[in-house]
This record gives sequence, structure tokens and C-alpha cells, in this order.
Amino acid sequence: MATPHGRLVAHDVGELVGVSGTTIGQWARRGYIRSSQRATEPRLYSVEDVAEAAIIRALLARGVRRRDIRRAVARLREAEGEWPLSRARLATVDRRLLLHDPDAGWLELGARGWQAVAAPAHPDEVRLRLGV
Repeated sequence: MATPHGRLVAHDVGELVGVSGTTIGQWARRGYIRSSQRATEPRLYSVEDVAEAAIIRALLARGVRRRDIRRAVARLREAEGEWPLSRARLATVDRRLLLHDPDAGWLELGARGWQAVAAPAHPDEVRLRLGV
């Protein structure tokens, strides 16, 4: 298990990510992100949680549906553990969420999970990475 860094309140996380502190709290309650430093009110977030929130914001800005983001977070957490979005190589194409697997190539998130797709034209990668 990686050690989280820093202790930030939702307001500060929101300022760093570009959303309100209320939105950060909602994302934590709905499972988009974790509050890894303290899960009870007031929640406290780590720098790694900030990175996850920034990726969520980027995906929403690209038009990825909230249910697809929740599904991706849940599936990636099973495989990657904590801070799964920061570890994954994600991209979007026309509001669709893609994951790059080194062995399988690009996978698209569908109702049945991640499924192989033909090489997508110009995937727009989410470039935020931390060494977690």
C-alpha cells in the first residue's frame, strides 16, 4: 500500500482542480475519488487524491458520462488498488473512455467491462501522472 502525502480539505482540493469544495465532497461520497487521509467529516485528502480529482474533472470536461467514470473507477480499483486513475493510461475518443493495456492495446469501457477495440483514430490521452 502506498503512503498518501499531504492533508488537504475539500475547498483546497477544489481550488487546485478547478471545481468547488462541495463538488469534491460529492465525488468522494459517490466513489469517484477517495478521501484517503480521513473518510469522516471533515474529509481530508492527499495529493494523490487531488490527482484523481483532476483526472475526473478532465474526463467530465471531455463529455465522458458519469456512470462510465464510476464504472471505470470501480473496475480499475479492483485491478490497480488505490488511485487507479493516476496509474492507468486513459484516453477519450468522442466521449468514449479508453484504457491502454500494454499487451492488448486500446480497450473501450462498455457495459461488459473493458473490451478490445480497433486502433482508435487520435485518442486524446489524459496526461496527468504521479509516481504513485
